[in-house]
Amino acid sequence: MAEADKKDVRKYLQQSHDRIFENNKRWAEEQKKKFPEFFEKLSAGQSPEYLWIGCSDSRIPAEAITGLEAGEMFIHRNIANLVCNTDLNVMSVVNYAVRHLHVKHIVVCGHYGCGGVKAAMTPQDLGLLNPWLRNIRDVYRLHDKELSAIEDESKRYDRLVELNVIEQARNVIKTAAVQQAYKENGYPIVHGWVFGFNDGRLKDLEIGFEEQLKDIERIYNLTV
Repeated sequence: MAEADKKDVRKYLQQSHDRIFENNKRWAEEQKKKFPEFFEKLSAGQSPEYLWIGCSDSRIPAEAITGLEAGEMFIHRNIANLVCNTDLNVMSVVNYAVRHLHVKHIVVCGHYGCGGVKAAMTPQDLGLLNPWLRNIRDVYRLHDKELSAIEDESKRYDRLVELNVIEQARNVIKTAAVQQAYKENGYPIVHGWVFGFNDGRLKDLEIGFEEQLKDIERIYNLTV
């Protein structure tokens, strides 16, 4: 790259960096103007009603699409919104949100057009991603009969996105924190949603939390 081009790149990077701080300053001023006590309440602590487990995709701003404000949603994101019992990150988030923040709802939210799900449908070696994507391939294996019956590839892709959300929601329900908190308090409720880029709408997969919990507890009961 020529020196002049490098200079242009550095200039662009500085501008994009500075833009964030300009936006932040404007946002802080607007919040204080609308709600004079906003930052006092924010600094006092958090008590969100929702835990959001979503995909890392940059096109899905959780608070914006749900209309929630700062402090109303505890958020965890990873590639393809997975909930793996060997992932200490997501397990710590679930445990903290349930036992300490006392969230009332846990949402696993996927999205149509998910690159992680698409990659899992592709029979190729993806290096470091292999063990992560295997979790989605396991979902495919569990529902192979249903998925193989769908001839349209795009519809099969969309259905795997939905099934992945359902299985990850089940993984949340399998945790001791959720089972014990629900038995004691009647919450949290676990939901499975999917976001669509074509219309910006959330689809509730209506996983039937109580039925799922009863079914799971036959084998994964951790309330004793």
